Amino acid sequence: MTTSVAYISHSDCGRHDTGWNHPEHVGRLRAIPRALREDADLFMALQHLEGRHANADELALAHEPAYIALVKQVAESGGGHLDADTIESEGSWDAGTAGAGCVLDGVDMALSGAAVRSFSAVRPPGHHALRASGMGFCLFGNVAVAAHYARKVKGLERVLIVDWDVHHGNGTQALVEHEKDIRFVSMHQWPWYPGTGAADDRGPHKNVWNAPMPAARPREEYVSAFLKAVDAATVGFTPDLLIVSAGFDSLAGDPLGGFTMELDDVTRLTRELVSRAEQWCGGRVVSALEGGYAPQRLGEAAVAHMKVLL
Repeated sequence: MTTSVAYISHSDCGRHDTGWNHPEHVGRLRAIPRALREDADLFMALQHLEGRHANADELALAHEPAYIALVKQVAESGGGHLDADTIESEGSWDAGTAGAGCVLDGVDMALSGAAVRSFSAVRPPGHHALRASGMGFCLFGNVAVAAHYARKVKGLERVLIVDWDVHHGNGTQALVEHEKDIRFVSMHQWPWYPGTGAADDRGPHKNVWNAPMPAARPREEYVSAFLKAVDAATVGFTPDLLIVSAGFDSLAGDPLGGFTMELDDVTRLTRELVSRAEQWCGGRVVSALEGGYAPQRLGEAAVAHMKVLL
């Protein structure tokens, strides 16, 4: 019997209109169900769920209330720029709250047993969003909100977040580094946007493990660096929940990255994480989409990831 795994998304995530010339366009999200339909067995094996919207109190677990209100106000006024590359449209508030809410549903399902593992296919991504500002295509820190929710609302003690997006999850780090019982691992290209994530940046509670890596190295070096950091982060620390920032811009050929990973590496990393989660926390894994800017590759990688989650 296979483990129950949920595929969570929300139609409102498509309402975040950045324009087709922006790397983070709606075609990224459309590529995932398109790829999924080509694997009938996987499609039928997954629980398909339209997630919910996070409310303002849930977002405030990680973000300033004034910033949450600003995101809503900018959307209601028809949209605008939060920074040079972070755009809001009229539908962006609904998209942002749906993206965070889907990941919160993943937490709820993991803890209730309704779906021990889940993948939330959401946009905008979240791992660059800061406490009081958007950044790097991101409005709300989806996985950081989920980690605080798991602890403060659901009562878990220890949460591990791991991030293999090609860019450093600076927002996630900023939003969780003051909570010693949330640990964060990021393997990312260095030097690269946003310029953070040095190996000696461990956070005030030494609960951050950054693994900066140069571009264009052999695939195995990225896999090894990531797993080494995960294992270092869990010495003497057994997570009650594993949250994955699944950025597929770490694959070879992505227009916004220089890593060389392939679909087999996504499969292997996911398998290694699921194996560890089985030992730590009954296999509970909540995964959420971050980057990935070659839509067809993104769809294929999401399918490979979900196959192993099953």
